Amino acid sequence: MKIVVALISGIVFGLGLSVSQMVDPAKVIGFLDVFGQWDPSLALVMGGALLVTFPVSRWAFQVGRSPVLDDKYHLTHQSRVDSKLITGSVIFGVGWGLAGYCPGPLFTAVSFSNSAVVVTFVGYTVGTLAVLVIRHLVASNTADPLTP
Repeated sequence: MKIVVALISGIVFGLGLSVSQMVDPAKVIGFLDVFGQWDPSLALVMGGALLVTFPVSRWAFQVGRSPVLDDKYHLTHQSRVDSKLITGSVIFGVGWGLAGYCPGPLFTAVSFSNSAVVVTFVGYTVGTLAVLVIRHLVASNTADPLTP
């Protein structure tokens, strides 16, 4: 059941991105071009999402409702800003600004079979796998320094 709900949620999310034209890098770049031909439509889409998400999530937490398909909400308890958060944010922002895609719209745009999108998707995938490998190597080197 969880997989079906996740699939339907992903389809609705992808349709929302497509209808709002957020899969078009020109929209994203237009939003980031605050000193040129600024396009505020991305801010309106994000604002619309917050207008729905914020009151519903606050209501769910206040009445003590648990998620429909899980036992509890999985929220972070980390409240400090550290170097990993800043580094990741900078890399994410630079990649988004250069390519015009963040991961959600990128996955949706892959269905258009545009060669530039496929190259961007491959770069995103390789970068994600590289981070996983680096994390694994760092974790294995710091776990027990005496282990070869």
